[in-house]
Parts: sequence; C-alpha cells; structure tokens
Amino acid sequence: MDFLNQLLDQTTMPALTAIVLGLMTALSPCPLATNITAVAFISGNIENRNRVFINGLFYTVGRAVAYTALALVIYLGADEFELSGFFQRYGEKVIGPLLLIIGFVMLGILKINFPGMHRMTSRLSSKTSWRYPDAFLLGLVFAMAFCPYSGVLYFGMLIPMTISSTNGLYLPLLFALATGIPVIVFSGLLAYAVSGIGGAYSKIKTFELWFRRFIALIFILVGLYYIINIYLLAR
Repeated sequence: MDFLNQLLDQTTMPALTAIVLGLMTALSPCPLATNITAVAFISGNIENRNRVFINGLFYTVGRAVAYTALALVIYLGADEFELSGFFQRYGEKVIGPLLLIIGFVMLGILKINFPGMHRMTSRLSSKTSWRYPDAFLLGLVFAMAFCPYSGVLYFGMLIPMTISSTNGLYLPLLFALATGIPVIVFSGLLAYAVSGIGGAYSKIKTFELWFRRFIALIFILVGLYYIINIYLLAR
C-alpha cells in the first residue's frame, strides 16, 4: 500500500491515477473483505478454469457498470456529496445482511419463496455451476458497498477528475478494472490449485459439495464481519 501511495503522489496522468486508486480500493480493509468473498464465489467452478476467468471478467464488468453509471449520474448534475453520503451510510449496512442471507441460502438453511426468486435461490443452493450474470450482479452489488476509505478514493479523488473533462468518463472503467484485477488473479490461482484436488476426488462426488459449503461459509463470515463492525462496534 505504501508503494501505491508513493505512486499516487508522483503521477500526474489521470489514467494511471485511476488505476492506482482502484488498486488501493481493492486492497483496503472493507472492499478486501468483499473481494475475498468474490474470489471464493468466482472460483467455485473448479471443473472449468476458463469459466473461472470469464466469471472474473463478468464480475469486473459489473463493477465497471456500477462505477461508470454512478459517475455519469454525477456528471449530469446529481449532488456528489448527497450520493457519497447515501452510499457510505447504507452500502455497508446492506451488504452484511445480504451476504449472510446468501450464505444461508447456499447451505440450504434458508428457503426464499418470493415470486421470481425461486430460480435464483435454487441455483445458489444447487450443485450446478453459477452463471455469468451471477458474477456480473455480484460485482454490481459489491461496487456499491462504499466504506469511508473507499468513498474518499472514489468520490473525493476519482469523481473530480472524471467530471472535470468531457472525456473523463473512461476513468471509472480503469478504476473498476483495477479493483477487479486481484479478484481475477486470485480466483484463477485458487481454481488452478483446487482443480487438481477436485480431480483426485471426482469419483467420490463429494469434493464439489464441500467446496461449495466452504464458499457459503466465506459469505457468512464476511457478512458477520460487516454486521459486527457496522451494527455493534460502530456504536
């Protein structure tokens, strides 16, 4: 992180600044927790490492859409401080319970029978591979979970550069790419390491089930991390 801070102080190129800000966001404590969750989720398709890579790309595209759409809304005249305050007040408060619910659904502990939700919940709790839109939606949601530090990097540093030029809307794309790079790299490495183990136990048909339970546990632990920090320790 010190190297990134030094690089940020020395660079005058907006594109490089956006990339450095994205990497700093990805490695900061709160986004790092969601990125760990994303790595576990994306690397769940251990039987197909190419699919893991594509899932990582869709996750990054989801983040890019969220960051760019938010920047566009501010560029068109929305109040930056109101939006920043809204996402920093409610982003972390929503993400904790949401991750907890997803984890319980994946374990089959919680059944959600709301209209239109049956297909999604059955896919989360089944052994079938998650689809690319799932990774896209995950990136979209996680991008909105701003904590104070990531809020400063995005709203306080990236957005002013973005709205100061008519060509600045490409900066959130670079920012999103940088936030997604660690997820793509680590999910690929995890899938590569685990696929060999999965192959060794393919005849038993239990490895994938236990790996999926491990992923659900990651969701629950990260959800509890957010809930404890936001609802209990913050008081």
